[in-house]
Amino acid sequence: MQPLEFLKFTPKMNCGKCGYAACLAFAAAVTKGGESPGKCPYVDVQALGGKFAMSDSGGGGRSGLAGLPAEKDMALVAHLKGKVREVDFSVAAPALGCGWSGPETNCLHFRYLGQDVTLSGADLFIGGQEIEDPRDQILLYNYIYYGGGDVSTGEWVGMESLPNSISKVRTLRVYCEERIAGYFCGREALLRQCAARIEAVPREDLEQNCSAAFEVAVLPHLPIVLLFWDEEPEDGFLSRVKILYNRNVLTVLDIESLVFASERLAEHLVSY
Repeated sequence: MQPLEFLKFTPKMNCGKCGYAACLAFAAAVTKGGESPGKCPYVDVQALGGKFAMSDSGGGGRSGLAGLPAEKDMALVAHLKGKVREVDFSVAAPALGCGWSGPETNCLHFRYLGQDVTLSGADLFIGGQEIEDPRDQILLYNYIYYGGGDVSTGEWVGMESLPNSISKVRTLRVYCEERIAGYFCGREALLRQCAARIEAVPREDLEQNCSAAFEVAVLPHLPIVLLFWDEEPEDGFLSRVKILYNRNVLTVLDIESLVFASERLAEHLVSY
């Protein structure tokens, strides 16, 4: 089902009760981004005939990494923790863009989507709190284990240009790009506010052909560029988002973790 088809099931009065500024933006989020149609109190979900899965949270992260059963997640966390314990933090810190606390506590300090992270061989904290989601632990331990990479090429590419990424392109589009586009459709000013909260840097040099562009340091050496084209209702164009990575990004993270990092970027943006 396309957004304009789903729009027929909405009241088309842009009341905002679903959390979106316009019914068309909500329709795009449901049909393209995995949002729950039940978030609109006026939509008759039975009339949809089960075309969409019902959930309270919408289309949150569903990458291959995010879909691992919980026990496999925790087993992978334990494996990565063991690998990270073998890393000499004093040597690794500069290549990772991290701070090192010194031999007494032997911790790494860095930023993750605008939040302070403290990582040791035994513990991992974000904002002073233990991390509950094992997927975040996998991402952060993987980042340390990879040891940093060269992302200074200045060449930005889409997921489809990375090797072995065919199965990930749709996941990225649905759970990151279309989710952001649907949520901020007609709300460019709000996108700019939310982007600032995760320390995104406006890239005015990239805004020649789009409404807004940002560079987000998801991790110290993991920059992601977000391009946003706002809707043009008079021309029938919905809002659109394109995520770009440095050409050498897979020297920093594996492809699964990269997709999850992108999903977390989307989740942080739409949670404000």
